Amino acid sequence: MRKITVLGSTGSIGVSTLDVIGQLGGREAFEVLALTGNGNIPLLAEQAIACGAKLAVTASEELYSELKDALAGTGIQVAAGKSGLIEAADMEASLVMAAIVGTAGLAPTLAAARRGADIALANKECLVSAGTLFVEAVEKAGGRLLPVDSEHNAIFQVLEENQRHALERIVLTASGGPFRTWTREQMAGVTAAVARVHPNWSMGLKISVGSASMFNKALEMIEAKHLFRVAPEQIEVIVHPQSVIHSMVGYTDGSVLAQLGCPDMRTAIGYALAYPARPALNVERLDFAKLARLDFEAPDETRFPALRLARLAMTRGGQQSAIMNAAEETAFEAFVEEKIGFLEMADVAEAVMEDMTGWGAAATVEDVFACDAEARRRAGEWVRGKRAA
Repeated sequence: MRKITVLGSTGSIGVSTLDVIGQLGGREAFEVLALTGNGNIPLLAEQAIACGAKLAVTASEELYSELKDALAGTGIQVAAGKSGLIEAADMEASLVMAAIVGTAGLAPTLAAARRGADIALANKECLVSAGTLFVEAVEKAGGRLLPVDSEHNAIFQVLEENQRHALERIVLTASGGPFRTWTREQMAGVTAAVARVHPNWSMGLKISVGSASMFNKALEMIEAKHLFRVAPEQIEVIVHPQSVIHSMVGYTDGSVLAQLGCPDMRTAIGYALAYPARPALNVERLDFAKLARLDFEAPDETRFPALRLARLAMTRGGQQSAIMNAAEETAFEAFVEEKIGFLEMADVAEAVMEDMTGWGAAATVEDVFACDAEARRRAGEWVRGKRAA
């Protein structure tokens, strides 16, 4: 029986993780030590009771009493806030699913990494904002980093460690999102309700909007650099509308290895949870005759400037990746609140990156948080300036 903690159990990745745990034997195969969520207290309490968790944590301190009442009489411990998230991460789980969205997931995931846990990583910001620090923490403590993002999980499956000397390129596939064929003029007027409807995947609001703007793919480029120790020029992006090929690895002999599957995150989650075994999962199988065709096209960095910004961040180094991420998160919130337009999210990120080019590489996680806070502050000023104008 393996002990596991799920950070972010009420989000789309967390819900799928618990589904996979159930498919892989449930309580007979996994002992769930802790679950954490944010505002969906009824779901968090339901999950904790169903899987027999030892601890349930809400990131919102204001909701502590609601969670405590929901779990009264169950024997499940309750905690809240940042300290509660760290408490969950510090429990003795040998495997931690890191599925908290945003920079809020960095501190608890880093805490789990520092004690040597294997990290099933679905949080992009751990690598985007603190890549070198995070990877070094995992390696120093002796844990394993198991990517859960479908693209990185695909690369993880087909990248042959004994052939690293022959690695030529990594090709990240992108669906193109709901606006793949839209003009900039058409995209200028979209709302969050429209942007969240993905043509292939079922995801939360943040990830769905990130897919529509291709900021998700921009962050994945930076993640790939740290995960697979490749140079920025070895990372390519190709638009693949069917989302059947999840990513590819090219070698110096001209061979390209790809991982294919139906667009279902449970496949990647199952591989991370059972690694190095391949578990039996109840997911849809590819029907190649029905599929009939696979299409590819080059990404348009004029309509989707996030990709250009990611390359700029990697080229500049320092904390440009963390700055881009923090500014984009702030811009996303402003977009959802209808304070700025869809296209202006990239404008905010680029403006703050230009304004903070002097920030060097982070020596500590405190440096990361300081940079993140400053980038958010400046992004907020940009939004307020836009509103005032």
